[in-house]
Amino acid sequence: MVKPPAVASETTTPVDSWASSSARRRNMQAIRSRDTKPELQLRKLVHARGLRYRVNARPILEMRRTADIVFRPTKVAVFVDGCYWHGCPDHYVAPRTNASYWSAKVARNVTRDQDTNRRLVEDGWIVLRFWEHEPPETCAKKVAGVVHERRQR
Repeated sequence: MVKPPAVASETTTPVDSWASSSARRRNMQAIRSRDTKPELQLRKLVHARGLRYRVNARPILEMRRTADIVFRPTKVAVFVDGCYWHGCPDHYVAPRTNASYWSAKVARNVTRDQDTNRRLVEDGWIVLRFWEHEPPETCAKKVAGVVHERRQR
């Protein structure tokens, strides 16, 4: 006889869930991984400067990691990192619930970001990383400057 799968009610956490509660699970699932407000603001400003780009694309096709904005001809990859998920030194606050899980996840994200930077630089890319709290106009100016400089070469 096969045992039916466990069903989660409104007040319980699904079996084998990474979330500490159903409410936390819903909250975490609602967080966007792409097209966040800071990304959209930056893309709008970069586009207004006449630059065209790929969105959420792999800079190196063989690498299973995507950049938020990719300029393939000039080999410029742009990332807009969330303060919580990428461990911002100014704004990251360790979670109070399920702290060991979430802190380890953020640490893995930081390690992966460093590895991504290293691999892209080794392949001749310029990597630009911005925190979500940085002014979009400042970021757009930096992106445009780097892309224009690479085009001159």
